[in-house]
Amino acid sequence: MVNSQKSGIELYRNLGKLFYAVAMADGVVHHKEIDKLKLFIRKYWLDVDAVEDEFGSDAAFQIETVFDWLLEYEKDAQECFEEFQEFYRLQKKEFPIFIKVLILDSAHAIANSFAGKNKAELVLLAKLELLLK
Repeated sequence: MVNSQKSGIELYRNLGKLFYAVAMADGVVHHKEIDKLKLFIRKYWLDVDAVEDEFGSDAAFQIETVFDWLLEYEKDAQECFEEFQEFYRLQKKEFPIFIKVLILDSAHAIANSFAGKNKAELVLLAKLELLLK
C-alpha cells in the first residue's frame, strides 16, 4: 500500500477520515485529540514511507489536512468510518501488519487523549479492531 505514490496518498487521506471518526465519535472533537493526532503524525506517520503529495510535502500530512477539513465542515463520524472501512476492504491485501498496528495505536491514543475512552469511542475502536483482523 505505502509503496506507490497514489495509493500512499489515498491511504493517508482515508486515515484522516478514520481518525476524525474516532475523535468525533462522542460528537465533539477536543483540542487534546487534535494535539495527539498531530503528535502521532510527526512522531510515527512521517517515517512510514517517502511518499510526497503534489506539493512536495510528506503525504502523511494528508491525514491532518483531511481531518481539519472534516472538522471544519462538521462531517458525520459514522459516515467517515464507513468510508475508511470501504477503502480498507478494497485494499485489504495491501495493508502490512505494521500499518495495522500503527493505525490501532494511533486510534487508541486519540480516543484516550481526552478524559479516557468513552462508550462511543470504545464501540468504534472495537469495530476498527474487528475490521483490521
